[in-house]
Amino acid sequence: QVQLVESGGGLMQAGGSLRLSCATSGSIFSINDMGWYRQAPGKQRDLVATITSGGKTNYADSVKGRFTISRDNAKNTVYLQMNSLKPEDTAVYYCTAKVRHTIAVGYTTYWGQGTQVTVFA
Repeated sequence: QVQLVESGGGLMQAGGSLRLSCATSGSIFSINDMGWYRQAPGKQRDLVATITSGGKTNYADSVKGRFTISRDNAKNTVYLQMNSLKPEDTAVYYCTAKVRHTIAVGYTTYWGQGTQVTVFA
């Protein structure tokens, strides 16, 4: 089994910054893509950013220039640096990782439990 544990969420004034972390542990042979999604109340879960094992990144248009995704492959950890936060960034943020348990099987996508980010004006 694999566990993803997020940390770093909280309450922040608009214009401020927060850094989310997500550590992956368990039965891991390798990790492919890692990423962050978010879900605001009453809305669907949307992509925020993804990063490949080689470091290629992809961002939602709404966060480009403000958020930065990064990862530490040695620690199986993905980060999301969030700057210039806006009230519309308020949501539960979920990390995700595509994990391979052994060389003989394909990748399985796992999700964290979510961390609340609340931005007030």
